[in-house]
Amino acid sequence: MQRIVFCSKLKKEAEGLNSPPYPGELGTRIYNEISKEGWQHWLKHQTLLINEHRLNMSDPKHRAFLAIEMEKFFFKDGSSTPLGFTPQK
Repeated sequence: MQRIVFCSKLKKEAEGLNSPPYPGELGTRIYNEISKEGWQHWLKHQTLLINEHRLNMSDPKHRAFLAIEMEKFFFKDGSSTPLGFTPQK
């Protein structure tokens, strides 16, 4: 049976995640308030951030940066695209 949540990112009811996607309080909040579809939006944005900022995920500062951006993406005004980023057509 699928779990339904009101996704605070998409502002609609949708299928919830199967488990917390991130450790700690932030992961629990995402599990409770974000849908699978909303999480997929984050994964695309996260990839953009990693690539454009050339983040090294073994660097604790870079992981902390992504955690802050994740919280902004889901629960605040949103995570912005990197300065000077132009999507390919």
